[in-house]
Amino acid sequence: MKFILSSKIFKATVTQANVNYEGSITIDTDLCDKAGFWIGEKVLVVSNTSGNRLETYVIPGEFGSGIICMNGAAARLIRKNEEVIIMGFVLSDKLIKPKIVFVDKNNKIIKMK
Repeated sequence: MKFILSSKIFKATVTQANVNYEGSITIDTDLCDKAGFWIGEKVLVVSNTSGNRLETYVIPGEFGSGIICMNGAAARLIRKNEEVIIMGFVLSDKLIKPKIVFVDKNNKIIKMK
């Protein structure tokens, strides 16, 4: 068994950062659905801007809003307007094809793999 990439939102833009929240990352539910993320799922968030990496969990954002909001302490590591990659993994004994969602600067879907 190995941890295998299952879901990815590629080059999203952080639209908000809220230090005064208990923690997590808020993601537009449309993006969550297309990428295959579950609410509460642990994700790895990597900033292409700062190089910071962190693990947190997904909470739902308004459908179609394009929201990507870093919450709590994560908002100190990855800030508004940073470009991020959000990845989910599964433990599997088989190869799987990950769902990859490519977005533009407004977090609108431009392509899916």
